[in-house]
Amino acid sequence: MPIIRTIEWKDDKVIMIDQRKLPLQEVYNTYGDYKAVADAIKHMVIRGAPAIGVAGAMGVALGAMGSAVKTFDEFYKRIVRICEVIDSTRPTARNLFWATERMKAVCLLHKEMSVDQLKQRLKDESLKIFQEDVDACEKIGNNGKIFFKDRDNVLTHCNAGALATAGTGTALSVLYAAQEDGKTLHIYADETRPLLQGARLTAWELQKHGMNVTVLTDNMAGYMMRNENISKVIVGADRIATNGDTANKIGTFPVAVLAKYHNIPFYVAAPTSTIDLTKKDGREIPIEERDAHEVTHILNQQITPSHVNVRNPAFDVTPAELITAIITENGIAEAPYDKTLKNLS
Repeated sequence: MPIIRTIEWKDDKVIMIDQRKLPLQEVYNTYGDYKAVADAIKHMVIRGAPAIGVAGAMGVALGAMGSAVKTFDEFYKRIVRICEVIDSTRPTARNLFWATERMKAVCLLHKEMSVDQLKQRLKDESLKIFQEDVDACEKIGNNGKIFFKDRDNVLTHCNAGALATAGTGTALSVLYAAQEDGKTLHIYADETRPLLQGARLTAWELQKHGMNVTVLTDNMAGYMMRNENISKVIVGADRIATNGDTANKIGTFPVAVLAKYHNIPFYVAAPTSTIDLTKKDGREIPIEERDAHEVTHILNQQITPSHVNVRNPAFDVTPAELITAIITENGIAEAPYDKTLKNLS
């Protein structure tokens, strides 16, 4: 299976595919300091909860390497500041905060080390987080493929593939694993306004994997469920609360409602790093509001009247009762999620 390299560490620099330019251009950017990595996260060069978690960890490692301080206290204060900058980029995805918290914990756990040793230790930890995500994607795929049958018509929303992770993806990893088992699937990809991650990224990625993909505008989902025999829905996640409420790209919630109405199973695939047991339910998940330009323009072409009022929440929350199962690298969670998610985390 071809692997799309979303993010890599090479020669003490971070390399990312610029997802803003896909599918028309395949461009890789190189970043040598944490502020540039933070900017790349904020401006969607890299996106997808697991991928920005890996990017955040690598950004911390770059920031550590660029530090000239000599004592642990000074070094740790710098790491905390770096994490604050990275954390401020995007508020919804749990994986970003999970990664920076882990990097700070490594510092505290090894405070007896010299600063130079700590720099190496943080670099190693970022590479460990990268590899763990690669492994988690494979396990998610293998755990979830049991839900899919030959000739299933599967709807997905946004992009939860290799471009959203360090590995083969979350939701799309499940579909790739089913394909490897010899199952033929037809994937319907919602275009996912306003940034068209489904039309631009998921369709591009599925084509690279030789899968049959059809792009839909977001408001076609109900029609396709009623008339085109959609048999399953699978999406990724940016943050999952204790009770199973799941934040994902805006538009996921209405897809889940439509799936429930049509008695279609609705699956969420995500690593356990996306689960946030500090959040009781979806009402406590912060929702990012992004710039109006993303709505008023497509590929820098204005499509709305000037000075019109715009709302642009980047995520919505799907209530747990609409979710058939949550697929993780550690196994499958089903209702009651407040018990099963804790057992997997």
